[in-house]
Amino acid sequence: MEIRWTILNLRTMKKNKISFEAENPFKVIATFFDFAALDFYKQHLSEAVIYSYKTKVYEQDNPSNVFVFYTAVCSLLKACYCLQKKSKKWKMKEFLRSETVFHLTSLTEEEYDNPFTVFQKAFDEKTPEQFELFLSEIVGLSLSPQAGEPDADHVICYIYLIKMLDAVELIRERGVEKIRKRIRLML
Repeated sequence: MEIRWTILNLRTMKKNKISFEAENPFKVIATFFDFAALDFYKQHLSEAVIYSYKTKVYEQDNPSNVFVFYTAVCSLLKACYCLQKKSKKWKMKEFLRSETVFHLTSLTEEEYDNPFTVFQKAFDEKTPEQFELFLSEIVGLSLSPQAGEPDADHVICYIYLIKMLDAVELIRERGVEKIRKRIRLML
């Protein structure tokens, strides 16, 4: 019975495409950071990448932590993709620049001033599916006693994921507001 259910699910999954449209990306971001802090995600991503090239298993005592991490970051990716598509409708709230925070992030000055540009650059470089494939490969390899092969695409995806993590943290801290369209009347 269990095997039938699994085969049925696999057939159903093949027909369904993964949706990268988050219903409310700001709620996804809030939930993401309610679960854990930015440093937790950056550390786990870095460690998973490192372990993917080792013969040691990451989180050997409790590998389910890696799956929870994978699920959370995949949800965040969907929110980032949605923000990238809707970036012209939102702007950052006014803020006082804090140079100490700027130096602690992976972002350029332009990206720090407008974190939405991070998503635009990331999804111009790679598709959401490529980012998700990167995550699944890293998770799979980090949980395997086999060492992985270095891949240049992994470096690009890793850098952009770190940037996206920093960008959503800035968005969460500063907040956003809708851009109001101004209508000019010609007299």
